[in-house]
Amino acid sequence: MTLSVEPDELFGDGVFETVHLRPSGPWLLEAHLARLARSAALLDLPPFVPDGHLAGLRGDEQALRLIRTRRSQHVTVSPIAPDALRERREGIRVISAVAGSRPPWSLFRAKTLSYAESFAARRWARSRGADDMIWIDADGHVLEAPTASVVWLAGDTLCTVPSTEAPILPGTTAAELLARAPEAGLRGSERMITIDQLRGADAIWLASALRGLAFVKSLDGAPRRHSRWTPRLLTLLGYSPARDA
Repeated sequence: MTLSVEPDELFGDGVFETVHLRPSGPWLLEAHLARLARSAALLDLPPFVPDGHLAGLRGDEQALRLIRTRRSQHVTVSPIAPDALRERREGIRVISAVAGSRPPWSLFRAKTLSYAESFAARRWARSRGADDMIWIDADGHVLEAPTASVVWLAGDTLCTVPSTEAPILPGTTAAELLARAPEAGLRGSERMITIDQLRGADAIWLASALRGLAFVKSLDGAPRRHSRWTPRLLTLLGYSPARDA
């Protein structure tokens, strides 16, 4: 049998970005390329070098992945998983769990190919009747979801956790949402929050490139009301709330 992947990929020694490919082209491409460069630097990898055709790609809502390993780089385009579209459309059930301590060599600020732990966390959440989870630290402060940023609404302010204070991956979609919040008549803010405080938020979402915004419809088993802001914010970011697989 001949393996069709590189040894680097087998060991997770690489980084990647997932970009939302739209009819207008790759959304937030420059921001994703910038984060990919930071991730590569953290792993001492060669930089990803985009070719001239990348920005010209077009597609009807697909997943564009940019992958950089120690030996090579490549680009893939694939359909968005039905679960991601369903969660955007119907909302998501979330539970919280304490994250383990991060060692000094941890690559939490790099988007690496080593996603087994993230997928295991989501399977663990599903085994407990949820769809996904939110990591919290030992003091109860909210961090992030395994594959998404946490965003919440407090009054007229959209918030997310600051990557400068918390050991999390900076969220590209969350950053764009906060930057464009004034277009919706809201303010944007980065702040720390405990899980108990998060329960009192007016609305909570998980933000990621393919899901866009998935409205948290229950947190730790407690149902949450649907927010009128969900379709408005999805439209603001150029996502279709009703798009199906």
